[in-house]
Amino acid sequence: MPLIALTGGIASGKSTIAGRLAEHGATVIDADAIVRDVQRPGSPVLDAIAAAFGAEVIAADGSLDRAALGARVFGEDEALQRLNAIVHPAVRAESQRHFDSAFAADPAAVVVYDVPLLVEARVDDPWDLIVVADAPADARVQRMTQLRGMTEEDARRRIGAQVSDDERRAIADVVIDTSGTLEHTLAQVDTLWRTLRAG
Repeated sequence: MPLIALTGGIASGKSTIAGRLAEHGATVIDADAIVRDVQRPGSPVLDAIAAAFGAEVIAADGSLDRAALGARVFGEDEALQRLNAIVHPAVRAESQRHFDSAFAADPAAVVVYDVPLLVEARVDDPWDLIVVADAPADARVQRMTQLRGMTEEDARRRIGAQVSDDERRAIADVVIDTSGTLEHTLAQVDTLWRTLRAG
């Protein structure tokens, strides 16, 4: 019953890897979806964010205004630490509930936690395997400009705001190189899956 952390920088191909693992039968739990869930209107987390950062980070419909909050914490270490202290414990508890539920439903499940901020927040958790999606910054910039419509400057700023590729590789048990063709990426995921099932 392996519990796998899957991480990678923005536009690194992490979602492609998660999708392929799901096709093989893995239970994929999306950290971003959990973050959105714990920050839903009326939640204690959203109330705490509003108390810490002001009513201007709450949209007219009562939901979190992510752009306004991002503007408050981007590049501000102290503000980001305050936000993380509110959000991370709730995400940790909710993700653990998902893990427990998946293994209760199928003790032989392969559970994959798709988590962008692994290095920043969860690296010391008891993962059976850490998988890192890896592609050079230039390739990721190209994906963001072509597929997401971002400017190159914006794309490079987003990459620069994240931990370095070296830091991610340093914690990896498995690195999947996503810089080549889609087929090459999927072949590496297929090999990983065979290894997981054999183990």
